[in-house]
Amino acid sequence: MKIPTTLRHKPVVVAQDYDRVDGRFSPLSDAKGLSLGLAQWNDRGRVDISAKVWRHTGAKWSRQSEELPLHRVLDLAILVCRARQYFADSYRQPAEGPTKPGIDRIPLQGGALDIALAVENDRVAEDVELFREALSRDDELIGERLHRLGAILRTLGY
Repeated sequence: MKIPTTLRHKPVVVAQDYDRVDGRFSPLSDAKGLSLGLAQWNDRGRVDISAKVWRHTGAKWSRQSEELPLHRVLDLAILVCRARQYFADSYRQPAEGPTKPGIDRIPLQGGALDIALAVENDRVAEDVELFREALSRDDELIGERLHRLGAILRTLGY
């Protein structure tokens, strides 16, 4: 299924047939493609690039397709990496759970991306365990992608 090019987001770089590699959702995923292109929110004289996950219901392109500015895509990648590292090191936490919710403070743009456990969630202890189990279950899928990302970043000099 080809990503549409007639909608407000204008694809420039595409990954068609994403449903074949969409992790545990493959091959039945409704996410049919990924694209980098000109953002749908562009105004005259201002052009932003966005990433988009294209979803298809089986009958039509879904309104649940997501479009994100590239910096948010990278911020999510940072969040995934830091969460994975936190949970890999969590065996060092006391048996009753973490004593402080803060995970990391990553400097960005003169401020910081503060990463923490969602202590406002009244079931955070239970949800942390469910998250840990899911992260462990998907370790091979996530690890493969992080390995590929790391190799590409090294070739770019990062």
